[in-house]
Amino acid sequence: MKIIDFHAHVYPDKIALKATRSVSRYYGLVSSEIAATPAELIRQGEEAGIHEFLILPIAMKPGQAREVNDFAAGLMDDGHFYSFGSVHAAMGEEALIEEAEYIISRGLLGIKIHPETQMFPIDDERLFPLYDFCQGRLPFYFHCGQYTNDYSHPDRLRYVLKLFPGLEVVGAHLGGWNIFKEGAELLKDINCYTDISSCMEFVDKEDMVRYIRMFGAERCLFGCDFPFFLPKDVKALFLELDLTDEERELIAYKNAEKLLAEWRHVK
Repeated sequence: MKIIDFHAHVYPDKIALKATRSVSRYYGLVSSEIAATPAELIRQGEEAGIHEFLILPIAMKPGQAREVNDFAAGLMDDGHFYSFGSVHAAMGEEALIEEAEYIISRGLLGIKIHPETQMFPIDDERLFPLYDFCQGRLPFYFHCGQYTNDYSHPDRLRYVLKLFPGLEVVGAHLGGWNIFKEGAELLKDINCYTDISSCMEFVDKEDMVRYIRMFGAERCLFGCDFPFFLPKDVKALFLELDLTDEERELIAYKNAEKLLAEWRHVK
């Protein structure tokens, strides 16, 4: 079966191993010794029969956004990668809009925000002018869930989507990593997509299917969250879920193909 991995992370070669270790340690995962370079993701994907990836970079500091976005844009020359860009709330309104315009000009597909590690909430009012500007222009991909703080809580995403109904959004990790049931309950009736990355390792098969059906398979996307989980392992877990053939195809690649077609034409 064709699969498009809609949630992956890679880093420049010189910092790839350090970055993988750092994030693994933050989330209490077994420390990976994989250097999460673009070449390594391609290699891991080949083992799993997965050849297309959406890369989701994160600007950890306001001054990093342009460097991160240039790196992300360069990935798309490879043929295996689509990529989002990133911004940071502390950049200021003018710089946020300018960076969104730069993201569009570089052909990046949207904006990735990881509020928990960037240390600002999804509903931070500093982002509201950016959300307004991006309605109909750029989608957002949010880490959702909570671990060390509630900045990524799905209730905050629900609030933003009520304020900005024209915003296209993917709320990652079934809408609530570490609070999976709460994420599904809060976002099941709101206009957003979700992905199943970093979920099957923590949720039993029956609950995974139940949460997917709460959203509707037509709103769910396959993702591995490389380098923290490997494509071949996540694919195996996915194929074990008791889904219909139609549900499986929607999640594996059909929803991704639909969104990619839309996002490459809406600027």
